Amino acid sequence: MALSLFDLFKIGIGPSSSHTVGPMVAARRFLDRLAVADELGRVTRVRVDLYGSLALTGRGHSTDKAVILGLMGERPSEIDPSTVETSLVKLETQKQLLLDSAVNIEFIIERDLVFNYQTFLPEHSNGVKFIAFDRAGMVLREETYFSIGGGIVHSREELDAKGLADEEINVPYFFRNAQELEKLCSENSLTIAQLMRANETALHPDFDLDRKLHEIWAVMLAAIERGCVSNGTLPGPQQLRRRAPTLFADLKLRSTTTAVDPFEMMDWVSLYAMAVNEENAAGGRVVTAPTNGAAGVIPAVLNHYLEFSPSASHASVAEFLLTAGAIGLLYQRNASISAAEVGCQGEIGVACSMAAAGLCAVLGGTVAQIENAAEIGMEHNLGLTCDPVGGLVQVPCIERNTMGAVKAINAARLAMRGDGRHLVSLDSVISTMLQTGRDMQSNYKETSLGGLAVNVVAC
Repeated sequence: MALSLFDLFKIGIGPSSSHTVGPMVAARRFLDRLAVADELGRVTRVRVDLYGSLALTGRGHSTDKAVILGLMGERPSEIDPSTVETSLVKLETQKQLLLDSAVNIEFIIERDLVFNYQTFLPEHSNGVKFIAFDRAGMVLREETYFSIGGGIVHSREELDAKGLADEEINVPYFFRNAQELEKLCSENSLTIAQLMRANETALHPDFDLDRKLHEIWAVMLAAIERGCVSNGTLPGPQQLRRRAPTLFADLKLRSTTTAVDPFEMMDWVSLYAMAVNEENAAGGRVVTAPTNGAAGVIPAVLNHYLEFSPSASHASVAEFLLTAGAIGLLYQRNASISAAEVGCQGEIGVACSMAAAGLCAVLGGTVAQIENAAEIGMEHNLGLTCDPVGGLVQVPCIERNTMGAVKAINAARLAMRGDGRHLVSLDSVISTMLQTGRDMQSNYKETSLGGLAVNVVAC
């Protein structure tokens, strides 16, 4: 379970945190288990089985590539996206894989990477199993992992124990839900960002917290900047044209040659979100916020605030991210941030809720107004399905980030116009989101078996 905002905000590569980052992390964990048991040198073959959503949309989400790269020893936060295709082409040609950059084994993709399209493991819809064999064909080690959203990976044992260690968390202000969070802030005269700062400092005493937060923001901003100038088409049979560079050029031209457009604000917000998620779709470096599929919402809202608000400052970045992170942890604890589990309400919906809270905070909102903003952000994303066309994180995912960002701004503005009192609590809407996700048919939960995925010709 995520305990820190750095479990939500992680640097990785696209196109998916649950289907790309998570499986790469799982492969890395499998290698670590082999190494600890001193079994790595005895391995001559590895078989990987993908289950549920990881199988059904795995190729479109680059799960196959991520698993292979993870077995090679790559890490999501360190891998150079420009080297990925070269490594994969070499493997396909030579049928050899350098396990953990140390042990050469035969790896035939068609034989050793199995897509179990019809099988969903009972624990979670994103399951992956690794089996290592020795020279005699005997099983050395078998491990199953679950990518539960946002690049977070649990073993079977960790899923079974989920939540049991909560009481042992040594932070100054432990909270399980929004009500407890608000109460702690009130009793200790703290903002949400101040409370989170104290907790993060306790969890990571060796971190320079502000430096780490600004590193996260630097990667987010770099994704915006790359997306604004990277032309061409996105990977996949749809050959979807990148739209952000054209929109960026048009906005720059309009800002110098035409009268003020009162609606142009939405165009800039949409540009930033689109730029990030086109980078994500291309396999570029982004930050899970809280997932890759929703990676553009928070950067778009925060960057728009920094660019266009006269009250913005360097300190705003930390306050925004700390506040947004607190809200994200509530969803991770009490519901889900996995589209394969609850639909896109768990990705775009959660990102919208987090961004609304962060924006409300830097605009000077009270704790009650921030909670209201987060609630509004999710309430109007309830029931949002995940139905990617062609199994790719492109349609409707890229545009959906633009909508989530604009909606987050509206949610924050509405909350700021009130005094924080409202009928539906954030805890209630989080519970509703989880129940809605459970009621949602699996066809609409990142399987590409329903919705737009079956009503739009993919190629």
